[in-house]
Amino acid sequence: MLLPEGGPALPSRISWGAVLAGSLIAAVIAATLNILGLAVGATTVDAVAHATPGAAQMGIGAAIWLVIANTLALAAGGYTAARLSGTTDDTDSVLHGLAVWALAFLVSAVLVGNLLAGLVSTASSAVSNVAGGAASAVSGVASQAMPDTSPSALVDRARDTLRGVGGEPQAMTTEQRGAEITSLLGRRIARGSFAGEERVRLDTLVAAEFGIAPEEASRRVQAMEAEAQRSAAQAAALARQAADATARAASIGAFGTVAALLLGAAAAVLGARRGTRDRVALTTSGTVRRAA
Repeated sequence: MLLPEGGPALPSRISWGAVLAGSLIAAVIAATLNILGLAVGATTVDAVAHATPGAAQMGIGAAIWLVIANTLALAAGGYTAARLSGTTDDTDSVLHGLAVWALAFLVSAVLVGNLLAGLVSTASSAVSNVAGGAASAVSGVASQAMPDTSPSALVDRARDTLRGVGGEPQAMTTEQRGAEITSLLGRRIARGSFAGEERVRLDTLVAAEFGIAPEEASRRVQAMEAEAQRSAAQAAALARQAADATARAASIGAFGTVAALLLGAAAAVLGARRGTRDRVALTTSGTVRRAA
């Protein structure tokens, strides 16, 4: 119905107190049921008898229980909000139920986000502490193993190694040959193949380093290349499989989340419809029947 210009505005028909109360009740019921599910799941763990369900079974069971618990909680929250609002209009009660659903979702998202942020921060701190301890241990071992080693000595050793790169392999030291072999292999891995005379140079260096014939050195280098190519192909295949599995899991998780949200909204609406008060009816004697 259109109101005349300048006429009184319709009063607000939303009760935020009822919405807040319904959201709190939904949160408490969901937390209670989820803690109960955690307790039930913990009873299935039997490390002594090796009868613990697999991770996939535990995950599926936890997801099903989470959906059931949240659905029941939202139904109770929607019922509470509609009942406490005192509305007799079906549309108003449905909107109160949806408000409970939206508020509960936002609060849950904030809590889960804070929890994940805390877990990530804790894990990062633990990794940093472990890395720092490992670095200290390695530094201590290195100082004990090479007490006379100083930064200037290391620089001089590196300069001597680099000075021998490109020289006659037989006249080079083991450190010099090792440095050039490492450099050639690094370029081979980065480019995917040798360039120019790099293969011949690597064969000569390997032969001089290990005291073998050039033919045997060439055979070893070719075997190394074949193994590297097989390893690269396997790594690429595993990476593609991992990417496909991650994308599939993300897709299933996203669709499952949407389905859970829609189910929760439907539960809140049904609960709100159930909690809607009966319309005031006038009896034939003029008495008023109170809302149920």
